[in-house]
Amino acid sequence: MRQVNDIWILGAAGRAGRAIAAELAEMGLSMTFVGREAETLKQAARALNIEAGIVVATTIEDMAAAISRTKPRVVIHTIGPFSRTAVAIVNACPPGTHYVDIGNELPAFLSLFAMSDELARTGRCVVPGAGWGVLGTESVVLQLCEGRPSATKVRVDNVAAVAASGPLGTTLAQTIVEGIPYGGRRYAGGKLKKALAGGDQEEFFLPDGSTAVTRLIASGELEAARRASQASDVVAGFPAVPGGPIRFVIPAMALLLSLPAVRRFAMDRLAKLVAPPSKTEVSWARARIEWPDGLVRTGWLRAGDGYAFLAKASAGVAQRLLDGKGRPGCFTPGALFGTSLAIEAGGTFVLEEAGSKTQERP
Repeated sequence: MRQVNDIWILGAAGRAGRAIAAELAEMGLSMTFVGREAETLKQAARALNIEAGIVVATTIEDMAAAISRTKPRVVIHTIGPFSRTAVAIVNACPPGTHYVDIGNELPAFLSLFAMSDELARTGRCVVPGAGWGVLGTESVVLQLCEGRPSATKVRVDNVAAVAASGPLGTTLAQTIVEGIPYGGRRYAGGKLKKALAGGDQEEFFLPDGSTAVTRLIASGELEAARRASQASDVVAGFPAVPGGPIRFVIPAMALLLSLPAVRRFAMDRLAKLVAPPSKTEVSWARARIEWPDGLVRTGWLRAGDGYAFLAKASAGVAQRLLDGKGRPGCFTPGALFGTSLAIEAGGTFVLEEAGSKTQERP
């Protein structure tokens, strides 16, 4: 049995943290649960019928201090907004401590990748985006681009199925509210540019015959797709982004949310909101890619519940890091461990071959 100092889960009592812990427990790995309330953390361990180390830390700063002091081997970070928390936690990881998170926020991705040289010098491996959105879309891009030259245009779309599980909660509400002022982003001509969130609407058929409508947003998927394809023009779409005339109201909402009182009110109301259950139990990640020679290919990754995929993917990354299979620097999960990680997390590729019928690959 490995020591409880091997893997720390920040936010272990939350939905994602509990799901990841369950996967790690199935692997027989020992963990330390980190969070605000000792009893809640102990209950999470009892629910899994395991013994876990308990670290009570009420703030990100407290968690960072505990990491610096105790030096765990792998830190799994599940507490957003990652644009505010990720760099602080990574900075707290001493040489030899590796990091994985479930974030999908573009500012966090850009900040972490900017640290890659420093991480390499200090022997730390950082893997952001070990969840459905980033790993799902990135894996389709990697699969389609295998053996091909750099692409010219890429569009990725994330259509997740997530079972309802009560209110959104404070952390997710804060992530959503603080993400609105950032707006949309796209890559054009090889450069990251501002774009109107909710633009670039596209409706398309999924392999099961259903349809999806997605719109532009700024996300970690955008950066992951660019790196996987080396394309100069990249767009990432998501179905929950408002479209139509309401998208023009988003900049005004951003100005209002710059007021502390308005921001607190919005977060309080959103935290109590119960999201409706998904209309389907199938999650789809899609990529459409164009190359300089005119070839265009589309592919999908099919999986079940998005949280179940996230838990298996994050646990898979943590296990690999613990086993010394990572390397120093900052990497997206697919770039570091390949498309097999998505398959192990429950994904199945469905690829359209150029000029032929769709082919399914396990």
